[in-house]
Amino acid sequence: QVQLVESGGGLVQAGGSLRLSCAASENIFSINVMGWYRQAPGKQRELVADIITSRGTTNYADSVKGRFTISRDNAKNTVYLQMNSLKPEDTAVYYCNADRVVTTRGVEYNSWGQGTQVTVSS
Repeated sequence: QVQLVESGGGLVQAGGSLRLSCAASENIFSINVMGWYRQAPGKQRELVADIITSRGTTNYADSVKGRFTISRDNAKNTVYLQMNSLKPEDTAVYYCNADRVVTTRGVEYNSWGQGTQVTVSS
């Protein structure tokens, strides 16, 4: 099974910045889409941003446009989320997702990381 390891979460004041990283396990030939989702207490998990790794095409939730930037390093099977101008409403557990991952064992769909907490204080 594909393993996704997230890092970079933490506590930051409103207006601050954080950078999240998500590295996929080895023995991967390609990943179609990588993305970041978040889930705040009492709310459903929602898409924050995703990227088609081969093209670099990105997609953002309206709530983060202009503040967050998703990028990837295909050679490292890693995706990043640069979060600027953070707001208290950005507080959530952030999850990395990888879809259609071609590995030495075949194709795997919709893999998730364990999540990393982001807390923005006012």
